[in-house]
Amino acid sequence: MLGTNSLRLLVALAAAGAFFAAPAELAPAAALTVFTVGLFATSALPESTTALLFFAIAVIAGIAAPQDVFAGFASGALWLVFGGIIIGAAVKETGLGKRMARLLLGRLRGGYTAILIGIVLATTALGFVMPSTMARTLLMVPIVLALADGLGLEQGRNARIGLVVAACLGSYFGPVGILPANVPNNVLIGAAETYHGIALGWLDYFVLHFPVLSLGRCALLILAIRLVFPDRVTSPGSEESSDADPGDDPGVSDRLSRPERRLGLILVLALAFWVTDSFHGIRPGWIALAAGIACILPGAGVLTGDVFKDKLALGPFFYVAGILGVGSLVVTSGLGDAVSAALLASAPIEPGAHALDFGILSAIATALGMVATMPGMPAILTPVMPEIATATGMPLETVLMTQVIGYATVVLPYQVPPIVVGLQIAGIRQGQAAKITLLMLPPTLLLIWPLAYGWWSLLGLFGPT
Repeated sequence: MLGTNSLRLLVALAAAGAFFAAPAELAPAAALTVFTVGLFATSALPESTTALLFFAIAVIAGIAAPQDVFAGFASGALWLVFGGIIIGAAVKETGLGKRMARLLLGRLRGGYTAILIGIVLATTALGFVMPSTMARTLLMVPIVLALADGLGLEQGRNARIGLVVAACLGSYFGPVGILPANVPNNVLIGAAETYHGIALGWLDYFVLHFPVLSLGRCALLILAIRLVFPDRVTSPGSEESSDADPGDDPGVSDRLSRPERRLGLILVLALAFWVTDSFHGIRPGWIALAAGIACILPGAGVLTGDVFKDKLALGPFFYVAGILGVGSLVVTSGLGDAVSAALLASAPIEPGAHALDFGILSAIATALGMVATMPGMPAILTPVMPEIATATGMPLETVLMTQVIGYATVVLPYQVPPIVVGLQIAGIRQGQAAKITLLMLPPTLLLIWPLAYGWWSLLGLFGPT
């Protein structure tokens, strides 16, 4: 395993290589792009530090104009993330998230498969109110470990590994079709709006991706865990295990507290506005921002004290701002034109062959996600999509959305940092989770991708035939 200093050196060498390999007029932009994405992908520096370093180098060195470097701050997706950070802190501080998770898991009845289904459903349900994969993972893993202990599942037992993997992977797979539940979602939506003026609503995104990608991947996840980690488990609700109910928590009152009730009302209103955004026209980012502000207003009774100093982890905010800035640099420097030309020259894209082009673009996004990780992939691909849309004959919005197919297809756990963190907390090796993601890959390519194509066709995303 490479140390942090070694990773930084590798990123610096890759940036130097990009500088000398690119044409002279593109060299500075190529080097800075590789340097920034490399640091984000390897976590060799904290994400906020990397973003600020990118801003400073780009402006001071004159690689891009300030209005281009800081373009992300005008994007609604960035404020979707910001509002989500506040909402996530409120869900944690009030105890509402813990109550929801324990309520869902405490109602589990049946055997091993039923418990796996319950965990995956719980992580997916939390995606509607807890807009952070990391927050969901950090909440769910300790609860699942307590559940495993109550069931008598010792360290190393198949069922214990399976329950933890379900919590870690489920926290990403289920909410991948929900805004603003994952960072890649927000990066893609923000980049599409910033560079191409395409604003996709909450309901549009949900209808397009949740039925096939979210539910399909969750079903495959459960089946894969049952195959790789077979076991027999007595559920918490059975007579043999009456003392293992994860819903019994002395730290959680039976009655909702006043902050929980107020936060619940804010979340219900926010969700209602998100679901109906196609009717009232208010962007998801501004709804999230309003909900976040409602949580910190004096007298709201949800978050108190110095919220910005004590309760908000703003790393994801700067990450999205930085990655949108990288995308803007790719566009304005001409680097995007060069990348799109290379893609068009190497990929066997055929105008009008929508099924083939859909598969090729999804494969490109999946492969790039293994290099730039999932959050970085949309920032690189989104700016170069207009030329690809022209070459395929598909609408630009459809071409942009093929990236979701890519970042929903996790080949190895390292591509999604929260998954890695959850596994580390539980003492589970990445290789154990990799068995699941690799087993899921063939049915994803052969079943989920064709189903997604068929669903998109029914929705008319490929235009007139």
